[in-house]
Amino acid sequence: MSARHPQNLKSSSSAEKKTSSTTYSGPSRPRVPSSMTEHERRSSTNTHARKQSAGTTATERRTEKNQVLTRETVTVRSRSPLKHTSENRVNSRRTRDTDKPSKPAERPSASSAGAKKSSDGPPMPWAPQASIIPHTTAPLASRISIPPLASSAPQTLQPQPLNQLSLDAQETAIVEDLLFVFMGFEGQYIRFVDSYNPLEEKERLVGPSFRILPGLDISLQDLATSMFRMATHYIALEAFIEVQSREEYGAVNHALCAAVRDLLKEYLMLIAQLEHEMLTNQAFTLHVLNLHTKPTSQMLFQLYSMGIELLKANGILEDEDEDSLDDTDNLEGILESLREGGNIGQAGLPSKKICKGGSVLGLIKKRLASMSGDPQAKTLLTRLLRDSSRPYMAMLNEWLHHGGIKDPHAEFLIKEQKSIKRERLDQDYTDEYWEKRYTIRDNLVPPQLEGVKDKVLLAGKYLNVVRECGGVDVSKVVEDVPTSFDDPRFLENVSAAYAYANSSLFNLLLTTHALPARLRSLKHYFFLDRSDFFTSFLELANSELKKPAKSVNIGKLQSLLDIVLRQPGSVAAEDPYKEDVKVEMNEIGLTNWLMKIVNVTGLDQDAATGSISNYLTPATQSSSVTDDKDITGFEALIFDYTMPFPLSLVVSRVTLTRYQLLFRYLLSLRHLETLLVSSWTDQSKGVSWKHLSRNPKIEMWKRKAWTLRARMLVFVQQLLYYCTAEVIEPNWLSLMTRLNETNEAQKPDEPAQVKRTVDELMQDHVDFLATCLKECMLTNSKLLRINSKILATCTMFANFTSSLSRYLVAADPDLANSPAAAHLKPSHGHSKSSSTSIAYDPTKVDKMFDILNKYEENFSRHLKILLDTLNYLAATETVVFLSLCARLSTANEGTPGTNEIVYG
Repeated sequence: MSARHPQNLKSSSSAEKKTSSTTYSGPSRPRVPSSMTEHERRSSTNTHARKQSAGTTATERRTEKNQVLTRETVTVRSRSPLKHTSENRVNSRRTRDTDKPSKPAERPSASSAGAKKSSDGPPMPWAPQASIIPHTTAPLASRISIPPLASSAPQTLQPQPLNQLSLDAQETAIVEDLLFVFMGFEGQYIRFVDSYNPLEEKERLVGPSFRILPGLDISLQDLATSMFRMATHYIALEAFIEVQSREEYGAVNHALCAAVRDLLKEYLMLIAQLEHEMLTNQAFTLHVLNLHTKPTSQMLFQLYSMGIELLKANGILEDEDEDSLDDTDNLEGILESLREGGNIGQAGLPSKKICKGGSVLGLIKKRLASMSGDPQAKTLLTRLLRDSSRPYMAMLNEWLHHGGIKDPHAEFLIKEQKSIKRERLDQDYTDEYWEKRYTIRDNLVPPQLEGVKDKVLLAGKYLNVVRECGGVDVSKVVEDVPTSFDDPRFLENVSAAYAYANSSLFNLLLTTHALPARLRSLKHYFFLDRSDFFTSFLELANSELKKPAKSVNIGKLQSLLDIVLRQPGSVAAEDPYKEDVKVEMNEIGLTNWLMKIVNVTGLDQDAATGSISNYLTPATQSSSVTDDKDITGFEALIFDYTMPFPLSLVVSRVTLTRYQLLFRYLLSLRHLETLLVSSWTDQSKGVSWKHLSRNPKIEMWKRKAWTLRARMLVFVQQLLYYCTAEVIEPNWLSLMTRLNETNEAQKPDEPAQVKRTVDELMQDHVDFLATCLKECMLTNSKLLRINSKILATCTMFANFTSSLSRYLVAADPDLANSPAAAHLKPSHGHSKSSSTSIAYDPTKVDKMFDILNKYEENFSRHLKILLDTLNYLAATETVVFLSLCARLSTANEGTPGTNEIVYG
């Protein structure tokens, strides 16, 4: 038969050679039915060829040789150490086979039987091939496809049954198989259980179970079975490394996988040494192999237990808890990614929660504490913790010493929201840059940093501000810093970095950018301290500010303010920061603005001081205390101030809004004082007021009007004095005292010590403004309503002075139709008649009394309510209101018959 089809046989042999050259050389070792050595095979081949040469042709000899070559190729593959063995081990195995030709006595006959069987008919087709699997984000993951199971091999490749081998041969075969099994491969007699599917990732992560083909001696079987656990752990750890070294699990997991890989490399070196011992030592038995692998088996068990715990924390080996399905910890991260143009996948919206960064270190630390009684486990876990914490410590040192975050996998305890930029500080009404740009991820804080996490956050925040101002050399490599958590200098490094960052930012704020001078400048412009320039400004802008707020020319007001600020001899002329003051108009009245802030619930009040209208419902917006439809320029005028970075962190938009609230309140008192003084001037110089009427009721009415005007003026002046001299000035001096103490404490010659932090300074500034607002009655809705009604009554009375003068002329027969009446119309322009005279009307006297009584009753009633409320609050909240009660009670004194206070 072989002589008839020589060409077909030759091509078949070539195909088989080609298949064998591309056949998979992975973890499944091909099975060879023969156990004869190379020397025996060669001798058998030559003898067989000589016997055939006597009675057959050359073609028949070539055909027989082709079949032998095919069997030799399979034999070489069967002896290959595959994935984790080297060429030297292959050569040593071949040398062993050559040196010991007669060890397995039964296998030559089996080989001859296999040769006869193959010559009788074609072999069963079985050509497993390897393929390259696609890339994953794990850089060192295996790219070779998983080989088929040994149970799927044809019967011709199955080994000789164990019950046909002697006891020594069984032990030799099992020892050889165990060495392959220890490296993750199936042996000839030791194989995976039928239920194991290597294509399933979860099954590989748990690790396979093994079984031994029947026929093995029971004593050898028990001893071999006890060693299977080590092979299970090794295969599971190999899969663990491939999974946990993917990109999404972060640098700490990658470092942990690298540490585990180093331990597995040492484990494979042990297996190589054991193989060498088996090849060279005749006394190497299964019991000796078990003794040599005991310590390593315990090490793999610890690694396996830790890996299973970590995989469970990642939700890979078991389903997540129901609570974690509703987890919204990463909601801000999702929004952050979407703001930057990413998609939801990039934003980190996986169905499972990933254990990474500080969580991994916490898991190892917890396991280390529980295993502290086992010296070997403690040493192993300490090594893993040290190696896995190195990338985390690198991020920590970068944050502590440079103020930057290099965290591509979002596993550091500090989270940065890059969408919050300092360029938007002038629109930041919630202190978002300082409060939310850098925040702590509580679920990723390792146990080692739990006690100092606030220091870590502040140290990096402070240094980041200094770095953005060019005060930190980011190219400078930080040396001599701890690189792992087990370094005894670890906490000292955090404390020293915190002290240095705090001192650097203090020096930047107080010295480089002159924060105290900036605060004094703010006091001049917003609290009207030594405000000669502001009086001039109000006089120049009087005609413009009388207009409705919507009609005011802001550019004209800004020009007038610049002229006043540059006027020689003015306090503001020497101010280097006068260019930063800007004029603006707020079309919402002060009382309504404050009421909206006070009535906000469910929001941070700091946020409410800014764009409050964004958060209010239509019902809330409609409940206004005053009508702001025709608000004048005096009531809408505010100052704005341009604050450069990093001073804008201390004087943020929120704190500047508080300055503006106090400014508008002081301005309203100043403007009302000016109106009442003007009213006093009109009443002092006006002919109608100076004329002694023959009607005693008119003279009595004059005294009532003078007394009411004087009481109002006393009220406004006492309130203004209280706000400036008894509230703002003492609190200001207290703030500057604390600021100077801080400045003196930060000396460059002394070692870095944290006596005062920048956050405490910022809190002192906020407390100063909050105290001023509270003690000026701007944070209590009841006081706001009462105060607003009193001030509105005073303003209406001051503006009604000209009308009172006309009433007085019309009620007095001596003044009616006199030249004095002719001067009333052109100067005030309120008369609707074109006539230059006012007719005498005796009924005007009663009407004048009615009008004046309404003003007086309204003012007195609300003043009494205000005093009662202040007395109550002085007893329950702040005692400072007692002095205000004492001052305002003078405005409640005096009767229409007293002459002593006629002119205030």
